[in-house]
Amino acid sequence: MTLHALKEWSVVIDALATAKTIMLLRKGGIKEQNGKFEVTQTEVLLYPTYEHQQASLLKPDYAKLVQSVISGWHPETVKIHSWAKITHIIPVSDAGMVEKLQPYHIWGANFVCDRLKWKPHQPLYILLLKVYNLPKIHEIPYLTQYGGCKSWIDLESEIYLENSVAVLPESRYGELVAEILDTIK
Repeated sequence: MTLHALKEWSVVIDALATAKTIMLLRKGGIKEQNGKFEVTQTEVLLYPTYEHQQASLLKPDYAKLVQSVISGWHPETVKIHSWAKITHIIPVSDAGMVEKLQPYHIWGANFVCDRLKWKPHQPLYILLLKVYNLPKIHEIPYLTQYGGCKSWIDLESEIYLENSVAVLPESRYGELVAEILDTIK
């Protein structure tokens, strides 16, 4: 069972849950604890959010999947369908290195460069995630404490991870991790 969740755009979580990517690029939200992005737990539920989700910041194939919502909108219930083990946390400050990673994530090049430049004294973090789909979708009520520009939340609802299914076989996940690590050498 776990309660700790990583908030991410809904379209990104869907890409993770369907093995389109294993990578997240994070600097953190405005309201991060201690003012910077930190990973405190490596097994996390993936909490889909629509806050700040913008089609123009994604590669074209993913941009068309974005559900447009008005600012501040959130669903009455949130569907949690996957979780992840964060296997690698790699800080990156070099724009050239980030550019080499373009084939491995779903964001547009301009967005990635802008994220790197935002808070330039802090690195951009590459997170590699081994993602698992839960045996059933858990629909939980949206609570106001889940909102806001922050990466991590603790859910009120318990969600059990037993009988989850990895979206990628261990061997394929290992191959992708090796490619990514080789790319950033």
